[in-house]
Amino acid sequence: MENIFEVLMVVCFGISWPLNIVKAWRAKTAKGSSILFYFFIWTGYLFGLGSKAIKVLNGIETPGYVWFFYILNTLMVFVGIIVYFRNLCIDKKKN
Repeated sequence: MENIFEVLMVVCFGISWPLNIVKAWRAKTAKGSSILFYFFIWTGYLFGLGSKAIKVLNGIETPGYVWFFYILNTLMVFVGIIVYFRNLCIDKKKN
């Protein structure tokens, strides 16, 4: 049951990332965005993956479908970081 709740949590977070990326892309500005926010979220997902890896290596659990969602979310946050820096460049060109 706990794995189902974990998947649901990661999926709910995952739904928000494409929306955030599209909004930031269309906005063409880094204003209102926080690179620290992105890095903390990204680091949190990496720690989540590390936790899963340790559990698998210690035989506590087997690799499951939740890995897919952690990896997908980690990649989406990374794309969000790239869009942030793209928008930062656009902001600098405007000034």
